[in-house]
Amino acid sequence: MSEPIYCAESLADFARSLLGAAGLDEERADAVARILVEGDLMGHDTHGLALLPGYLGELETGRMTRHGEPLVLADAPAAVTWDGRRLPGPWLMLKAMDLAKERAARCGTGTVVIRRSHHIACLAAYLKRATDEGLLMLLTCSDPNNASVAPYGGLDPVFTPNPISAGIPTGDAPMLIDISTSATTNGLTGRLHKEGRRLPAAWLIDGHGRPSDDPAVLFTEPKGTILPLGGLDSGHKGYGLSLLVEALTGGLAGHGRADGREGWGATVFLQVIDPRAFAGLDAFTRQTGEVAHQCRASRPARAGAPVRLPGQQGLALAQAGRERGVALYPSILPALEPWALKLGIALPAPRN
Repeated sequence: MSEPIYCAESLADFARSLLGAAGLDEERADAVARILVEGDLMGHDTHGLALLPGYLGELETGRMTRHGEPLVLADAPAAVTWDGRRLPGPWLMLKAMDLAKERAARCGTGTVVIRRSHHIACLAAYLKRATDEGLLMLLTCSDPNNASVAPYGGLDPVFTPNPISAGIPTGDAPMLIDISTSATTNGLTGRLHKEGRRLPAAWLIDGHGRPSDDPAVLFTEPKGTILPLGGLDSGHKGYGLSLLVEALTGGLAGHGRADGREGWGATVFLQVIDPRAFAGLDAFTRQTGEVAHQCRASRPARAGAPVRLPGQQGLALAQAGRERGVALYPSILPALEPWALKLGIALPAPRN
């Protein structure tokens, strides 16, 4: 029997309806729904609609704020700091992007730092919105309410996976970078643990410091942790990147691991850079385009596996998904069925 395929717009309508029934207004529900579906379209299926049951639970308990605006804490020409008041992360992100782009048009660069945002979903889902306008975008986040990644050489977790992302225009298809500063993510380890499966490599250490590919070590005492990017061999590099993320997010926002925990959320650093204010957009894409060309032209280490650019596969998957439909990860819709029943929203019908 073939796997069910869903129209991307139907999935967005379904998510939008659930979020609206849970109390979000049309603008916020639309922002969250579209970013979540974009995550699934790009193949980030732990950071797409898989997050929606958790978001609905947060709305139900009031831990995600339904109404109001972020509080402006500081406003310089090219730098703004918000208190996100635990408002929906994707809506805050799109609002912050608009402001950062506006400031970049005036100042060459625009940075928005947000403390106390709710979770912001898949970072890669935002980047093309900047590169389509010839803008370079840097985006990173941390969650000071949680800790699952140990510093290099340690056993006790300090960090979340602290992703770093960047959207880079090239004059052709953009480079869309989205990487964790840890060896794996909370989403993947949590999913595999529920399914009784293992990771493809020893990306964890157990509570005694032994490398492991079994997510169960994160949930049994003494609890293990996720390793920094680079693992036991070169994890000092991921550790250094994690520290940089903490400085850009919690440091600049003035709110992070030195403060009390409030629940699932994010501290965000978002920067938009306009190449037109530097050597010019044509000069920028001449350089980035040539780097992209040389990467693609590099002889493949494995026959039949040419070098890809970051984001190339995600963009191809998204295009195919919009044209032919999306195959959701098998556990996603079953997790949303109780919410659909509770909120009186019909499940999306498969295309096939």
